[in-house]
Amino acid sequence: MQELSATAISQRYRRLRPRLLLSMVVGYAAFYLTRKSVNYVLPALQLDLSLSKSDIGLLGSLFYLSYGLSKFAAGLWHDSHGSRVFMGIGLFATGLLNVLFAFGDSLPTLLFIWTLNGFFQGWGWPPCARLLTHWYSRNERGFWWGCWNTSINIGGAIIPLICAFAAHWWGWQAAMLTPGIISMALGVWLTMQLWGTPQEEGLPSVGEWRQDPLELRQEQQSPPMGLWQMLRTTMLQNPMIWLLGVSYVLVYLIRIALNDWGNIWLAENHGVNLLSANATVMLFEVGGLLGALFAGWGSDVMFSGQRAPMILLFTLGLMVSVAALWLAPVHHYALLAMCFFTVGFFVFGPQMLIGLAAVECGHKGAAGSITGFLGLFAYLGAALAGWPLSQVIERYGWSGMFTLLSVAAVLMGLLLMPLLMAGITASNTQRIKT
Repeated sequence: MQELSATAISQRYRRLRPRLLLSMVVGYAAFYLTRKSVNYVLPALQLDLSLSKSDIGLLGSLFYLSYGLSKFAAGLWHDSHGSRVFMGIGLFATGLLNVLFAFGDSLPTLLFIWTLNGFFQGWGWPPCARLLTHWYSRNERGFWWGCWNTSINIGGAIIPLICAFAAHWWGWQAAMLTPGIISMALGVWLTMQLWGTPQEEGLPSVGEWRQDPLELRQEQQSPPMGLWQMLRTTMLQNPMIWLLGVSYVLVYLIRIALNDWGNIWLAENHGVNLLSANATVMLFEVGGLLGALFAGWGSDVMFSGQRAPMILLFTLGLMVSVAALWLAPVHHYALLAMCFFTVGFFVFGPQMLIGLAAVECGHKGAAGSITGFLGLFAYLGAALAGWPLSQVIERYGWSGMFTLLSVAAVLMGLLLMPLLMAGITASNTQRIKT
């Protein structure tokens, strides 16, 4: 292969990186269309099929457990094989399962289809983590990762409107069919858009291209080695990965609880109609979009690529905002909407940065596996927000749920303190060496 000039390398990097990011944003947003579709038809589905809160909770828990296990397995497979069509195939499959869900008429059928949907949902994140780690360097990755993370909020903000409109006019079945068909089409498109790593495309590493000292250091600490050795040395024996993983359980418990139960809480506790409840939950996603962008940019600019201080600041904000949502005056719609926006802002910052911090403290070649491993923790938290949380709600009411979420936010802050102290120690050591 003919060696490329420095100018040609720069041109290819500058041409491919925005295209790659756009493809990942659109693709992962589509995954959210088929992941969250059921949440926004739950009130209608509950009435039509006479489902209890336990039934709804079981549907969520089985989905999240399947998703978490699949995410880890998909990360391992993708780090080993790196197929460019992997994400697109997963998106097509999950769209098809949404279509099949629309024709389900019994709880066992719906549970089976939605659990299988969770399996294919796990094919979305690992390819994105691998590409983001290899195409964008350490001193800029917070911003780029934050831009990609907006896909979660874009998909999460669009889906309640699609589902509410379709359900209002044609019933909840149409609200499942519409995102399913959209995602099947985008899945075909995505198989033709994604690339491999820079080295697979005949380019030098991003650390070499940008001359980023922190990135070059991670690349030097990531020599070629077998997958099992990478996992053992940089993940299983890394206490920071485990600390971040336990924190992820709490982040996702809070996020999924408000996302999945928020519209039901607004309808039952505040008498808000389905369309208004979904619009309010949409503000949760809008807040999350801005929060993820600010968290990524802030960790790059304000803390020189150190993620821990920004994670802790957002966690403190999350403690306050969850309490404010709980104690908001009854039936004050504007205040409730603002509280949902604020909680979204503060919960998506840690959700994004914890995954990024984990990738940056491990082997570059294991980016998909590390994020998949954290996915086990994340969706354990999400599963706890399903059936177990439904039991808390049925026994202690909505106050029981908010008490649990407030305690989870405080525990997050306590767990993340060692991460902050480790970051301060590392910075001081680097300063002394310099």
